[in-house]
Amino acid sequence: MSDKNSFDVAVIGGGPGGYVAAIRCAQLGLKTALVEKRKALGGTCLNIGCIPSKALLHTSEQFLFAKKHAKESGVEISGDVSLNLDTVMKKKDKVVKQLTGGVDMLVKKRGITRFNGHGKLLGDGKISVDEKDELSAKHIILATGSVPVELPFMKFDGETIVSSDHALSFDKVPEEFVVIGAGAIGLELGSVWSRYGSKVTVLEFLPKIAAGSDDDVSKFLERCFKKQGMTIHTETKVTGSKEIDGKLNVVAEKKGKEITVPADKVLVAVGRKPYTENLGLDKVGIEPDKRGFIEIDDHFKTSADGVYAIGDIVRGPMLAHKAEEEGVAIAEMIAGKAGHVNYDVIPGVIYTEPEVATVGLTEAQAKEKDIKVKVGKFPLAANGRAIASDATDGMVKIIACAETDKILGGQVVAKGASEMIAEIVTHMEYGGSAEDLGRTVHAHPTISESIKEAGLAVDGAAIHSL
Repeated sequence: MSDKNSFDVAVIGGGPGGYVAAIRCAQLGLKTALVEKRKALGGTCLNIGCIPSKALLHTSEQFLFAKKHAKESGVEISGDVSLNLDTVMKKKDKVVKQLTGGVDMLVKKRGITRFNGHGKLLGDGKISVDEKDELSAKHIILATGSVPVELPFMKFDGETIVSSDHALSFDKVPEEFVVIGAGAIGLELGSVWSRYGSKVTVLEFLPKIAAGSDDDVSKFLERCFKKQGMTIHTETKVTGSKEIDGKLNVVAEKKGKEITVPADKVLVAVGRKPYTENLGLDKVGIEPDKRGFIEIDDHFKTSADGVYAIGDIVRGPMLAHKAEEEGVAIAEMIAGKAGHVNYDVIPGVIYTEPEVATVGLTEAQAKEKDIKVKVGKFPLAANGRAIASDATDGMVKIIACAETDKILGGQVVAKGASEMIAEIVTHMEYGGSAEDLGRTVHAHPTISESIKEAGLAVDGAAIHSL
């Protein structure tokens, strides 16, 4: 093999974990190759996930404001407010193209060699790309991401039974939209199509929505979504579908009774699974666990020499920013530096309206660990900026150790919660206390003052609530 196709590091997968790992490797002086089967870099996140969904969420919020809330704010719009879905989709695609193009430019500027095609391990540090090209590397990083989980009795057809990939590109607004699963993906896309005019019904197997949050936060969110017009059924097991009067109906069981929900589109959003199809794992002796995850040690090493794995195909939350941090860490480790990821402070966000952002332990999780806790809460209904901005649907909750006051976790429900959570993450990163939050000076008036107040509330010292 020529020196041209011999590298220090080869990364398979060009998503947030993969391209970030490749860029960091190149920054550290390592000759780097990046193998990606899509023409555009960015993986699921940039192409058919995080970014396009946020574009639709933003546009749908604007549409709903113009249609229903502008007048009460004193904004008079003459004539009917209508939706041009074709323009919406073109705007979304433009955003995706801009960002994927930006990643491509970053990779080129760093001198990373790009291989377009499906990468497969051959053993002995070799990789084939579409069984045409071949390259070799001293170190191989697997970052192939994840794909939506199908229900065995409700397979994706791309038309009526859809995954999140399909639900980002409908050509018309479905009259009746059923969402199976009340996690981030289901709630976000349910919110989008609800604002555009769909009658949305969410079916969730668990006793609550947004399962990563505490019960009080989950119940608050459910009230918000119901107020927005979404129908939510928890403790509901979907069992199949049947045709009634010429229309598909989702069949489910709730409290021992069968319910049927008519649907023009059904979004199955019950989770994602690692994507390692035809990756050649058997060639190097890697055997995924029963859920499909690749086992790694604390340095991202797999059971195969010189092969590492990061992102959605390994343990931990399936989040783009988690994969990015792992990409940086493994690059630094390969370069002989002390790469590190603090898994205790990785935030999770559901980008609905209001948004919900969480980090660390919930109150329930802390108690399960027999940690004595004290909790501070602050409602946005008592926050001046929230009142002035018509954004009072929300709350902040801080969970701290009762003995040390160390922040164990935080949950924020608010407009802009995804931005606000970083403050709690920052204090947790250095082992900060609830008092540290409460004594951090915040500009007034801001919604983020609610974090300060919740920090003070841990010791019953909140100023603007009883």
